[in-house]
Amino acid sequence: MRAAARAPAGAIISACCVLAALHFGRAVLEPVALAAILSLVAAPLIRALGRLGLARLPAMLAVLLLAGACVAGTGVMLASQLVSLGAELPQYRSAIHRKAGQLLAALERPFARVKDGLNAVLPLAPGGAAAQLAQGAPAPPGAAPATAPAARDVLAHLLGLAWGPLGEAGMVLVLLMFMLLEQESLQDRLIRLTGRADVSRTVRALADAAHGVSRFFFCQFVVNTSFGVAIGVALWAAGLPHALLWGTLCGVLRFIPYVGALAAGAAIGCFAAAVDPGWRLAVSCLAMFGVLELTVAHLVEPKVYGHSTGLSPLAVVVSALFWGTLWGPVGLLISTPLTVCLVVTGRHVGALAPLAILFGQALDVTAAQRFFLRGLSGETGVIVRDAAAFLRRASFARYCDQILLPGLALAATELQLGLIDAVQQDHLRCTVAEVAESLAPSGTAPARRRHQVSLLDANVGAHLRRLREARLGRWQGPLDVPQRSIVLCTGLASERDELVSELLARALRQAGIDARSIALPLPYGEHDASRAALVCSVFVPYPLAEQLESWQQAIAGLRALLPQALLATIRLPGDKLPGPVSVIDGLVDMDLRSFEECLAFVTPQHTAG
Repeated sequence: MRAAARAPAGAIISACCVLAALHFGRAVLEPVALAAILSLVAAPLIRALGRLGLARLPAMLAVLLLAGACVAGTGVMLASQLVSLGAELPQYRSAIHRKAGQLLAALERPFARVKDGLNAVLPLAPGGAAAQLAQGAPAPPGAAPATAPAARDVLAHLLGLAWGPLGEAGMVLVLLMFMLLEQESLQDRLIRLTGRADVSRTVRALADAAHGVSRFFFCQFVVNTSFGVAIGVALWAAGLPHALLWGTLCGVLRFIPYVGALAAGAAIGCFAAAVDPGWRLAVSCLAMFGVLELTVAHLVEPKVYGHSTGLSPLAVVVSALFWGTLWGPVGLLISTPLTVCLVVTGRHVGALAPLAILFGQALDVTAAQRFFLRGLSGETGVIVRDAAAFLRRASFARYCDQILLPGLALAATELQLGLIDAVQQDHLRCTVAEVAESLAPSGTAPARRRHQVSLLDANVGAHLRRLREARLGRWQGPLDVPQRSIVLCTGLASERDELVSELLARALRQAGIDARSIALPLPYGEHDASRAALVCSVFVPYPLAEQLESWQQAIAGLRALLPQALLATIRLPGDKLPGPVSVIDGLVDMDLRSFEECLAFVTPQHTAG
């Protein structure tokens, strides 16, 4: 017990130490992380140039020069557009002030009404110094008049602001060059650190990380460039000046998740309001920007980024919030690549496996496991909806083979271990009954008081069969049918066998076969031996070890009553052999492994008939 309590405490302490190291080591870790991510992005380009016959150093220099040229070209274009825009701003100044006043008045109007209402109820005392200032009172004596800053001070301030980012960019560039030059050596060192037993796993993790980050940046570049072009064309068509600038600015700012798009939209709205005397241009530009942004953010990016990075859309938001809070704008910019690397590493390293499970796009959960998990929690509506989507492309027999029966096999294993309580058992029974009645109904007449039947202590298969008998009669259909046209789905009077036989009967009836379910042992009191010729095939679930003796007696009775019918067993997922196979095979004509095999076995007989 003490060891179990120490394990979570140790994990919490380790997590706190990691967070503290990330926070206080930001000045060192930020450039290293940026350089490492950029090296992963540049590595495929360098390898591509190497395959063309270029040496590593010239290939690295070519990639860096190409990237630098793209960044410099974009910067020059933006700078020229901004200079042109700055020259035109004075003529928009009056419009900006007028519309800012209109917006402020519109925003203050509701508060003014609230204030007037409060004053009518509770008159306010005369204001103090703050009220005097609000009324335009002169400043107190001795206050220094505001003076315009000197040009030298402004220049020094701008240099101070730019020195930090420029210095960090230079540091990142130096680290990137050395990482690219010694990439193979760094990879060998990382592999050596993991030990010889984990070499293949480490190599696979490094390759996956490089591939994921490269694909993410490529997809991000394509999406943001397309978005910038679309915005530029739309703004140009709307008549907004400097549409090229705003399109480029939108494409560049969208590399900063969420915040960049908001900043770009605000800038476009403000400029459009300044250019147009009215509000039509501003409203139309913001509407176009909003439609395009929402389309890309909610339709394009979740699909493109999710598949290219292996992250779920929620993981992208959470990673941006975490790294942005921890490292500021730089963390916001590299949040997704960093999380991609952690998720990829979590697929190969056990300690980081929870990250891959929580943030990964594709969960390692089968459809049968999802059925089992949702059935335990009683999410019947979700299961029925997913099953209906499955049946649009497949049959109910395949749904039982691939999802429902394997999911129930998982439930049987958990039940044997005592891990499922009574409420969860009831949820599973209700789920199975709802799925069977919704997807493979037993007849055209509606079931009466169906939801008032308690399934807590009920045999689900027997319950479903009684529903069908209430609709179709005691024999679940007419008996004036051609000979060898009925298929019997039968089993011992146990919950497992009756459920399997009833589900199989519904799967066969959905395919147009006259299938009926019945419980062993036969004969019933109302059995008519002259009707034996109506049955062509009988399907029986494979016996369990504790049922073998009673199963053999029931099969012997079936042989005596239906001597001309073909008898086949169905081996379900998770079934174990109760004894020698020859004992069971000697009593039946065929051993089948799925509902679809049963359907394939019966269909030719009915087609020939």
